[in-house]
This record gives sequence, C-alpha cells and structure tokens, in this order.
Amino acid sequence: MISTLLVANRGEIACRIFRTCRALGIATVAVYSDADADAMHVREADTAVRLPGAAPSDTYLRGDLVVRAALAAGADAVHPGYGFLSENAGFAQAVQDAGLVWVGPPVKAIELMASKTRAKELMAAAEVPLLAPVDTEKVTAGELPLLLKAAAGGGGRGMRIVRELAELPGELTAAAAEAAAAFGDGEVFAEPYVERGRHVEVQVMADEHGGIWALGTRDCSLQRRHQKVVEEAPAPGLDDALRTRLHDAAVAAARAVGYRGAGTVEFLLAADGRPYFLEMNTRLQVEHPVTEAVFGLDLVALQLRIAEGEPLPTTAPPEPQGHAVEARLYAEDPARDWQPQTGALLTLDVPDEPGLRLDTGYTGGDTIGVHYDPMLAKVIAHAPTRGEAVRLLARALERARIHGPVTNRDLLVRSLRHPDFRAARLDTGFYDRHLDALTPPPDEADHRLAALAAALADAAARHHGPGPGPARFGAWRNISSQPQVKRYRAEPDGTEHQAAYRTTRTGPVPESGERVIAARPDHVTLEAGSLTRHFAITVHQDKAYVDTATGSYTFTALPRFTDPTDRTEPGSLLAPMPGTVVRIADGLAAGATVEAGQPLIWLEAMKMEHRILAPASGTLTALHATPGLQVEVGALLAVVTEPADAATEPEGPVTDPEGPVTDPADAATEPADPEENA
Repeated sequence: MISTLLVANRGEIACRIFRTCRALGIATVAVYSDADADAMHVREADTAVRLPGAAPSDTYLRGDLVVRAALAAGADAVHPGYGFLSENAGFAQAVQDAGLVWVGPPVKAIELMASKTRAKELMAAAEVPLLAPVDTEKVTAGELPLLLKAAAGGGGRGMRIVRELAELPGELTAAAAEAAAAFGDGEVFAEPYVERGRHVEVQVMADEHGGIWALGTRDCSLQRRHQKVVEEAPAPGLDDALRTRLHDAAVAAARAVGYRGAGTVEFLLAADGRPYFLEMNTRLQVEHPVTEAVFGLDLVALQLRIAEGEPLPTTAPPEPQGHAVEARLYAEDPARDWQPQTGALLTLDVPDEPGLRLDTGYTGGDTIGVHYDPMLAKVIAHAPTRGEAVRLLARALERARIHGPVTNRDLLVRSLRHPDFRAARLDTGFYDRHLDALTPPPDEADHRLAALAAALADAAARHHGPGPGPARFGAWRNISSQPQVKRYRAEPDGTEHQAAYRTTRTGPVPESGERVIAARPDHVTLEAGSLTRHFAITVHQDKAYVDTATGSYTFTALPRFTDPTDRTEPGSLLAPMPGTVVRIADGLAAGATVEAGQPLIWLEAMKMEHRILAPASGTLTALHATPGLQVEVGALLAVVTEPADAATEPEGPVTDPEGPVTDPADAATEPADPEENA
C-alpha cells in the first residue's frame, strides 16, 4: 500500500493528483523550482522539496534530483503527472531502482512507444490501422502534402506541413533541429497529411492481471499549433461500428506492449471515416477529466490501485452517462499569434455550479512566470446531452472573473458557440479557418459603456472612499459642473475611450445620455436605451477590470495629457514578453544588411520559441541580444534602420507587423510550436 506519494510535476496536474491522495489518505510530497517557491502545488502538499534553479532542464527534468527528493522526503511512490519526465523510460527505471513504486506503465512499454517510428511498426504487426510512412528521398509531388513529425516527442515540436517539393529539404532540416533541441533526438519521419482530419482518442486502463478497459472516445480536434484547446467525451458523430473498431484497436495496442496503468491511444480520423493510428501516450492525458465525468471514475485513484498490484474493480468498465466538454484556459493572446502572457494573476474566479469542475494550479494573487506552459486552468462541464454541456461550459467561462494577463477566454466562448462546433463539424483545421471570426475587433458600443462604468466607479471611490459604501449618490456636488473626463486604453487592443459626465445634485449624468441607476466603487448600473446593464468593477493600480453578464473588459487609466517623448526609435525590435535569448541568426552583427521578415533572434518563453523578424529591409544598426540573455518585456533587442530613400513611416506606435515596431506588443514574431503539456 502506498503511504506517501511524490508527484514529479507542478501546477494543475500536481494539485489534481494531491486531491485524490487526500481522499485516499495518502500523504503528499511536492517538488518545486525556485520560480515555483510559492506555487499552489507547493502550498497544497504535505511536504515540499526544493530543486535549485528555475529552468525545467535544471529542475523538473532532472530525474536524479527528483528521485533524491523522494527518498529524502520519505516517499514510497512517484507519480509523474504529464509532460516533463512522464514518458521517460530512464526515469521510470531509476524510480524503481531506488525501491520506489512507479505509478505508471512498465518501462518496456514506455520504451516501445517512445519512438513514433518504432510504435508504428509494432502497431502494424498488431493489425492496428495506420498511415504508411513516406520515404522523403523518393517522395513525388503526387504524395503531397506531407506531415513531418519528430519521432521522439509531441506537442507540435518538430512538426511541419510540406505542400511543395522545393520546401521539403529546408523543412526537414528545420524539423530535425527543433526535434533535437526539444527532445535530444533529431529523428524525423514523414507521413501523408490528412486534410481536415479529426483527432479522436481512446482512454485505456490496464492492470497486471490481464484486465484492460477501453473507456470510450474523446474528440480533441480543436487545436492550435497541434496542441489541444477543447476536448470532449464521447467523440460526437461516431457510429457503433467505428466506435467498436477504435476500442478494439486501442485494446490491441495496449496488449501488444504489455501495458499497465492509464494510457491513451490516439487516432486520426479521415474525412471518409477511416481511422489511422497516431501514437500512444504512456501517461495520464491533460483531458482525462472528461472521461472521468462521463464514466463516474477517478482515473488517478485507479492508477494508484493498479500500481499497488490490485486488479481493475470489474471486468468491464461502467456504462457512460451524458456528455462532458473541457476547455483549456491559457494566458495567451489568440489575436496576436497565440502569444503567451505573463504577470500577476490578480483574480481567477470560475462559477461553482452543478456539473462544473475546475482543475487549476493557480489562484488569485499568484504570478504567471516565463518558464512553464501558459495553461492556467481546465474548466469541465458535464450534462445529460452534448448541447447542454456546451451551453453550460460557455456560460461558465463567460461569467468567470479573470483579472491579470490576457487569456483565451473570449476565444473559448466563441468557439463553443460557433455553428460548426455546435453541429459537431470538427477537424484540426478549425482555427485555421475561423480564427479571424473568433477574434473580432472589440464592440465599440460595449467598450464605451464599460469605460463609462469604470469612470463612474472611480468617481464614486473618490467621493465615498475605497469601500463599497451604503449610499448610491451621497456626497456628489450640489451644483452642475463642467464635464468630468476620464480617458482609458482598452487592453489588449490599445483602443482609447473617453468617458465624460457631469456631477449634479442627484448624481452623475453621462454626457452620452445613459441613466445612472447606481454608482459605487465596485458596482455600476446603467440604463442604456431600454436595457439595464450591471457592471462589476475591480481596480488594481492603474488597471480597471469591468465584468458584465456578457463579457469582461480591461482598461488602463490614462493621464489627461500624453508625454510626447514617450516613443521608441523606429525600427526597434522589442521583446514581446519576458524570456531568454536562445539564438541569433548566423553572422548577425551591427552593420549587417537584413531583409524584411528575416528571422534575426530566437526568444524562448513559457515553453515556446519565438522568432523575432526584421520589421523592414535595411541595416542592423544595433544588436543588444546575445544567447543566454534574459530580457524583460519591452527590452530593446536590436534596431533595423531603413535606407534614407525608403518610404517614411508614421510617427507613434505602428501595428502593421511588417512595419517598424514601437510597442512591445506589436513586435513581429513568429512562434514555434509549443511542447505538449509540460
């Protein structure tokens, strides 16, 4: 029996495993980097062990340090979570060599599935349907498009789509280099690229006594950069014959490697309904909660039971009930090429309603750093039907209060309400086709009303003090005044809004004609036309967060007059986020000639690699970036000066990604694919 469990991970998955441990009476041990010293998973564990350093390569990826921590803390078992060392056969072996229980599959199974090329050979022998590999030395135009993939990893690292033969050599080189950097193995293989395919997977659970459960299907087709965003169970629209075929193939895959514990067999479902084996993830998946909700199971508890040598409780799994949908809430800006965000997470409040579940590694007051994946939380809805689950999840996200860095919350809400998603017309190209429609410019009228509410709340705070106050309009001036004007900049799009009102004996009167029903420092009610709107206002320093029933807004209060010297030299390349410079272009130095769009600097932040591109053709007149340099957002990396006869650019911030950059948020970057789940 396991008495003390160390989780070799961090954040949301560590907290989720600790929750099951508490229910089972198992003591918990956390490991943490210096960057995570006050993280939620550290606070929730019974014991915590420091791993000196901040970068994953120095901490969470150091299997020797993790094993040493487990022994020092008196743990008798290790759970790897997902990402980091979860599919590292050497780590699994080291855990067992130290006399600890490994809560995961056999080392041999991890080894067999670690390489996608070897896994495909094994699955072919087990008669699992799969795509035939393509010989890149003999490929013809008729075999295009191709998908290049890293043999040793996932999450989009080393993955490239090739549509032209001329592009193949360069893409092979780039994919191999990225795979080597991410996984220490530059092996890359090619297979046919299936247009508009669906990502469907089967959760398996196996014990050491020969029992194997196929726990239904999940659809994970909504992805950005080959990383999942929305998942659901069961996968909609599959007939019984296809579902049975997928279950049988997943069980065959598990038997072929002598599997034990929780694993997932992933398939690509072509438009004609034919399934093809992709890979087997020999760990718990991020999206496991939707399966738990539908089957009424705790998969972590089953993992622990199996690790203790117990059989699955029954020969067949329970019958599934209803439908579950999960959305991953990321600190990122979808409208700016999914750029990850950092900073203080001031508030994270998701409604607690029947059918809803929140899995997170953050709470209000925590800081989102630069070293790890930008996922803040997973929100899961379970209901009798798919339509009800989707509706419940969309509304929960819409009502959530999230103050701090920009998130993908609005994108998630719009995705769940998109006609194609509601009709279960799903494929991995969803965001390629619909991203522009899902990230529209802000509604001017809604932003104006929200800015007015922020201004009225600010006025109420100055009249009443910081507390909410019992009165609605007490202490307003008794005579009409000149209009009071408050200026705000909406985040993250940067549009400016001006709110003007007069103070009278009965209260504030907006110049724009709305009726003020109530105005307090934390709440404003306005009547606009025939509609009464409620606004909850939270102020943190110069930021005002305005939450309504149908949307949330963030404003930065602006001074009455702008500083004309507050400008950045045209052609400046600024760091779009805090991070580490990992590479500069070969031969790049001050005085070099560069072309518009040429990659100059590679910046790594939050498990993602960004290429900083030349904003224009010209001469590199300054280069401040060097490999290994850690930079803050807005740090000057380089300056590109255009020839004197080039067309002049307008003064002030330029939002055209091909023009000179004068705002950190407008830096021309091209992010590489992130590593899955780490």
